[in-house]
Amino acid sequence: MLDTGLLIIRVVIGLLFVGHGAQKLFGWFGGYGLKGTGGWFESIGMKPGVLMAFGAGAAEVLGGLLFGFGLVTWLGAAFIIGTMLISIVKVHGANGLWATQNGYEYNLVLLAVALGVALTGAGEYSIDAWLK
Repeated sequence: MLDTGLLIIRVVIGLLFVGHGAQKLFGWFGGYGLKGTGGWFESIGMKPGVLMAFGAGAAEVLGGLLFGFGLVTWLGAAFIIGTMLISIVKVHGANGLWATQNGYEYNLVLLAVALGVALTGAGEYSIDAWLK
């Protein structure tokens, strides 16, 4: 049961991060693409915006894929944790904890899930386990 639970967590979180990165990189799923996201990044002091948007989107896509498939899971988790830390510091931290106030509550949950899976291991149903 533990391995099935880890699989569900990894796949759901991984796919959501892939989708979120695709919003930044390609404008898919209602996103703004590199130019739009880059402009917003510039507005919050992350310059050069397009390069920062590319880095964030690539980290989310790559991290999500690695995490979801359970391939070098610790590295996928590190990409997820890194993007969430930056999001907390640059966007949500000043608003306090709660998501109802645009705070960092959700970012912290995602960070904790990624860290928990990284420390626990990806489980039996992962590429990491098959490569052992």
